[in-house]
Amino acid sequence: QVQLVESGGGLVQPGGSLRLSCAASGFIFSNYAMGWYRQAPGKERTLVARITGDGRTNYYVDSVKGRFTISRDNAKNTVYLQMNSLKPEDTAVYYCNRFFAVLNWGQGTQVTVSS
Repeated sequence: QVQLVESGGGLVQPGGSLRLSCAASGFIFSNYAMGWYRQAPGKERTLVARITGDGRTNYYVDSVKGRFTISRDNAKNTVYLQMNSLKPEDTAVYYCNRFFAVLNWGQGTQVTVSS
């Protein structure tokens, strides 16, 4: 069964950190570039970061460069998003998915940045 399960979200103060995890199953994980996406209330889901299947090449949207780090562990079929220096505008539901051949979206994990 193909599945993506995100975890690690929560409520954090501005300037704080969170580490999101996405456990994948049902496909050959290392064959696929993976992405982290987010959807804020009333807005469309957008790409935040992506990583190639071998983990060697990353991409970040400008708004998170220098603050977020995407990584993966192919032995654990898991992709991570380390988020530092969080800002209120980072508040959103965060999702992972394959960058190509997108799967059905998981439930996501809520990140709320507020004092």
